[in-house]
Amino acid sequence: MTTMESLIGLVNRIQMACTALGDYGATNNSFSLWDQLPSVAVVGGQSSGKSSVLESMVGRDFLPRGSGIVTRRPLVLQLHKTDEGQQEYAEFGHLPRTPFTDFSLVRKEIQDETDRITGKTRQISPVPIHLSIYSPNVVNLTLIDLPGLTKVAVEEQPESVVKDIEDMVRSYVEKPNCIILAISPANQDIATSDAIKLSREVDPTGERTFGVLTKLDLMDKGTNALDVLEGRAYRLQQPWVGIVNRSQADINKNVDMIYARRKEREYFASSPDYGHLASKMGSEYLAKLLSKHLESVIRAKIPGIISVINKSIDELESEMNLLGRPISVDAGVQLYTILELCRAFDKIFKEHLDGGRPGGDRIYGVFDNQLPAALRKLPFDRYLSMQNVRKIVSEADGYQPHLIAPEQGYRRLIEGALNYFRGPAEASVDAVHVVLKELVRKSVGECQELKRFPSLQSAICNSCSLI
Repeated sequence: MTTMESLIGLVNRIQMACTALGDYGATNNSFSLWDQLPSVAVVGGQSSGKSSVLESMVGRDFLPRGSGIVTRRPLVLQLHKTDEGQQEYAEFGHLPRTPFTDFSLVRKEIQDETDRITGKTRQISPVPIHLSIYSPNVVNLTLIDLPGLTKVAVEEQPESVVKDIEDMVRSYVEKPNCIILAISPANQDIATSDAIKLSREVDPTGERTFGVLTKLDLMDKGTNALDVLEGRAYRLQQPWVGIVNRSQADINKNVDMIYARRKEREYFASSPDYGHLASKMGSEYLAKLLSKHLESVIRAKIPGIISVINKSIDELESEMNLLGRPISVDAGVQLYTILELCRAFDKIFKEHLDGGRPGGDRIYGVFDNQLPAALRKLPFDRYLSMQNVRKIVSEADGYQPHLIAPEQGYRRLIEGALNYFRGPAEASVDAVHVVLKELVRKSVGECQELKRFPSLQSAICNSCSLI
């Protein structure tokens, strides 16, 4: 038992780590470790007694109450059994190392944390709240309290909230590793139960579903729920459990939950209808039943969970190896690292230029093909004709007798010829510049050492473009 209890605690810690990393269920076919972990999802319609069942299993008032949709985010409730005599306390995943001994403050924090994500507009959110309760009055168990199924949007909620809640609940209960705690009020026809209807769709064999009947004491006199509890009205592979919640008057009077548990035991023990089932009824029995079943499921899933975790570790280690060693905080070491990265880029860039990698031949093509072709099209036959040379020389030197060729005229002739070269030469430079920029971007992309530094990649590309 100790080993199994430690396993439940280990699964609890993995779930908390998953949530901290943003993993609380796969979306868009993405991988999720959360989905590999066994869990117990609490499903029920509005006013089915879902909150009362959870509080009875914990033995404390801690859940928000009110009309309409009160639970607007999943609550991952992790129960940890402590030694007798130890003080009860609660701790939130978003407030680590902050114990709550006043459970009215736990209720307020759940409300405040819900509003922090959803706002006060009564919207819902799939981001769970993690709450751990340490108490000698609980069993080791993890429960996920989901928003109550509803058919009508209330208050300021959009009409889509009905479907949004159902989609959220389905995202949990349709997972094969999820144990469904389907809560239905006994004073309503089981055929109309929202929880049973949904569980039948996602778990048609009833293998993963535990049925819970609440409000047995509120049924009409002369009637009972034996057909349901004994599996004749709707059969499940797991047993049905009856619960007697505190009345609204007891809640208003803040009747002690431990006292309420004792009254519940007395009700079943003295009931002429349920007396023969008394040992398998009540919130305490339900908690022990779920804890034992969760232990057996975890035991069966351990090899698969270990395999998934090891596979994830291998994938992450491979990715870490590709990313390289950690960067030191020392400024000198950081400068050395940057220089090493630049040398790695420079090596690849030179290989492109020197022919070790493709691309450098395009520069050769500019000078061997593009520039000579442009030069051959220059009108030097007209510019260097005897008539044009005589004209330029005469205009430069005027009417002066010369014993040797006039220098000013030749200078002007040469300058004019050089202007013809300017256009093809600049076009060739621009073409080479384009090729070099492309080779820079290509070299940056091929440099494995730079892949983990996108800002440095951009800086190198920008610097090379300015040259």
